[in-house]
Amino acid sequence: MKKEFAVIGLGRFGGSICKSLSEQGMEVLAFDIDEDKVNEYANIASHAVIGDSTDESILKNLGIRNFDHVIIAIGDNIQASILTTLILKELGVENITVKAQNDYHEKVLSKIGADQIVHPERDMGRRIAHNIISNNVLDYLELSDEHSIVEIVASENIDGNSLIDLDIRAQYGINIVAIKRGKEIIVSPQATENIHEGDILIVIGADTDINRFEKHVI
Repeated sequence: MKKEFAVIGLGRFGGSICKSLSEQGMEVLAFDIDEDKVNEYANIASHAVIGDSTDESILKNLGIRNFDHVIIAIGDNIQASILTTLILKELGVENITVKAQNDYHEKVLSKIGADQIVHPERDMGRRIAHNIISNNVLDYLELSDEHSIVEIVASENIDGNSLIDLDIRAQYGINIVAIKRGKEIIVSPQATENIHEGDILIVIGADTDINRFEKHVI
């Protein structure tokens, strides 16, 4: 069965989520108080509805509690974001992801029970900063304040070495969970797997350990 998603707030962030979910064949309800924005997504989402997300009766009539996941992507109205989250929790929505504007907003959302909280601008800023600092870092995904998954391009320094030669887990406390080599992806590579220059290493671990690995090996 297709999963059903509702996206509340059709600004740049919410709109891109709405488009991506629709492109992947999901059932998507696009919801916003702005008629023009709703009209923009009428032919993209499965359903598009104009309404005020802080009006509990509207959300009830939509059957919002039956959706698998609701994304609250309300832009600059923190009060509406918080109130909508509260209403959805009270209505029994199981999975709620909310866009936070700042750290204070995030603290409030955590206290009222948001399941996932995202900072798209902050997180994108961190990813770009990591990519700028290191020529070898292709992508960066923060898992927590101290742990990340990073894509690192193998340099000639480690060309021909196996994972066991480099003793990466013992030396650096990180794990290489996959290697991209052209169109091939090696998942959970064996310790005897040789690394070639240009391989993309998908590394998971503490940020401090990943940074040490980058500096000393790559």
